[in-house]
Amino acid sequence: MNLADVRAAARGLDGIAHRPPVMTSRTLGAGVFLKCESFQRTGAFKFRGAYNFLSSLGEEERARGVCAISSGNHAQAVALSARELGIRAAILMPEDAPPAKLAAVDGYGAEIETYDRYSMPQVQAGREFAERRQMTFVPAYDDPRIAAGAGTAALELLEDAGELDLLLAPVGGGGLMAGCATVIKALHPSARVIGVEASGVVKRSLEAGERIQIPVPRHIADGQMLTQPGEWTFEVMRELVDDVVLCTDDEILAAMAFLFDRLKLVTEPSGAIATAALLAGHVRPEGARVGVLVSGGNVGLERFLDLMRR
Repeated sequence: MNLADVRAAARGLDGIAHRPPVMTSRTLGAGVFLKCESFQRTGAFKFRGAYNFLSSLGEEERARGVCAISSGNHAQAVALSARELGIRAAILMPEDAPPAKLAAVDGYGAEIETYDRYSMPQVQAGREFAERRQMTFVPAYDDPRIAAGAGTAALELLEDAGELDLLLAPVGGGGLMAGCATVIKALHPSARVIGVEASGVVKRSLEAGERIQIPVPRHIADGQMLTQPGEWTFEVMRELVDDVVLCTDDEILAAMAFLFDRLKLVTEPSGAIATAALLAGHVRPEGARVGVLVSGGNVGLERFLDLMRR
């Protein structure tokens, strides 16, 4: 995957995906620009990659229908993309997925099955689901087409905000990070790219020089509950990502509250985590021009209120 692939994905998404705004805050600093993917279709950046992937499928692959495994954002993205393209979809979701995300997937017309994420690794559960259904599997992150679609968010950010010295983005399986890092490093090679996570699995893997696996993490960022980085995305991150920092649940909650109070943005925990790294001082811009990806806002009212009461 390269910049040309991301530009091609952008052309395919033109007029289909939203172009969310870039916002600023005096408190964060004049040189900080937030790309608000919480305003994307399905409420998260995931629509970009899912639509790019599904639109690339041949007739036979489409005829089989598509399936995916996800706690919510990828599930919604696949379900809506399939509906838009007239493809049948089935999604395997964790039993404890946020109710708002389950309801959204159902509303987009996909069939839902659930599983216990703590008794079976996600990769294994997804593989078995696809084999049983005999449908075309749509990976959540570990595919160049998914990453190219996700990278269009960084492309728009640069077009709207101008040159950046630093990009902060959530990192889980690595699709968003692989796509965005490809764009940033191609257009501004001296810029730094820093991932932000809650579990530490990506940071530890990069430090070890190989993918490590951990038990299912228990933190509030349900969009980042991965046990291992993607195989293909890990190699991209090894080459292009400068650092990964960690945020605690309390720091994430503080960022969610800040984004709500100051910018009137409703964000889910994983969507606010890059902002959390900035607010908590894990990254110090010191006059640099910084892009921050607010990756999603899929949190129902009840869960948002429950989190804010912690």
